Amino acid sequence: MREEILKKIQQYDRIIIHRHVRPDPDALGSQGGLASIIQASFPEKEVFVVGEEDAGLLFLNKMNEIEDEMYNGSLVIICDTANSPRISDPRYRLGDFVIKIDHHPNEDPYGDLVWVDTTASSTSEMIMDLYLSGADSGLKLNDRGARLLYAGIIGDTGRFLFSNTSMKTHRYTALLLETGFSPSEVHENLYKISEKLVRLNGYVLQHFSIVDDCVGYIHLTSDTLKEFNTSASEASLLVNSFSHVEGLLAWVFFVDEPDQIRVRLRSKGPVVNKVAVKFNGGGHPRASGATVYTEEETQSVLAELRKLCKEYKAK
Repeated sequence: MREEILKKIQQYDRIIIHRHVRPDPDALGSQGGLASIIQASFPEKEVFVVGEEDAGLLFLNKMNEIEDEMYNGSLVIICDTANSPRISDPRYRLGDFVIKIDHHPNEDPYGDLVWVDTTASSTSEMIMDLYLSGADSGLKLNDRGARLLYAGIIGDTGRFLFSNTSMKTHRYTALLLETGFSPSEVHENLYKISEKLVRLNGYVLQHFSIVDDCVGYIHLTSDTLKEFNTSASEASLLVNSFSHVEGLLAWVFFVDEPDQIRVRLRSKGPVVNKVAVKFNGGGHPRASGATVYTEEETQSVLAELRKLCKEYKAK
C-alpha cells in the first residue's frame, strides 16, 4: 500500500492534502508533515494544505487558500479522517484521485486508495512509515516535517502516556529528533494554557458529575463559555480535567457551539466510538467525538455511555 501511495505521489504534479475538521495536532502534523516530505523530495511539485484553521494551533502550520480550479488533475490525500463528512473542505471530491491515510477504524472507506492502520499510534506515525519506506529511493525529511510529525505523535499519545504508545512510536520519535528541531518548543506551545482556561478548568472540577460510580460528564453552556471568555475549541481542551478520578471508566464533555453541541468522549476501557457513530461522529475506541443539537440528545448520549459502561463492568 505504501508503494502504491508513493507511485501516485510521483505521478502527479499537483498534490492537495486535507484532514479533519476541528484539527488537532495529529491532523495538522500528518497533513503538514506529509506536505513537507513531498516538497523536500520533489521541489518541482505543487503541494497545498487546506482546511479551516484553529487559532491555538497556528504555530504548527498555516493553511493555503486555493481556487476550485486547482483540483483539476490533482492528487488529493486526506489524513487522519475516519468519516467523509468530517473532511475539512468538501472540495476534495473535485480531485482526480483520492487517497485516504488514517489510523481510525475504517468504517467509511472513502477514496480511490485506502491505507488504514489501526495499530499505529497516530496518522503522523503512519506518515513516518511512509517516509521510511521511500527513504532509500530519495524521500527526504527535514526538520520542519519532523517537527510536525513529532507534534502529531505526542498529541495522539498524550505525551507517550496513552496505551497506543508502542516501541515503534519511540523508535520513530528518536529518528525525528535526529533532524534537530526543538522538542521543548513544540511542548511549550502545545501545552501552554491561558489564565482564563485555568479558571474555566476550576469551574469544570467543581461542577462535573459522576453517575453509576463510573461515568463522568459536564455540559459547558454558551453562557458559561461567555462568562469565562473562552471558545468551544478552547474549552474542549479540558476534556481530561477529571480523568484521574478513582473508579471512572468513561466521561463525556458537552460544549455548546453557535449551531450545535460538541461531544468529546473519552474512556479507560469501554469502546466509546460505538457511541460516537450513533451521533454523527466517530474516532478511536477510547477517544472519540460526535455532534448533537439539543439538550435531549445530550441525555441520549449519556444514556448510551452509561449502558456501554454497565456492559463493560459486567464482563
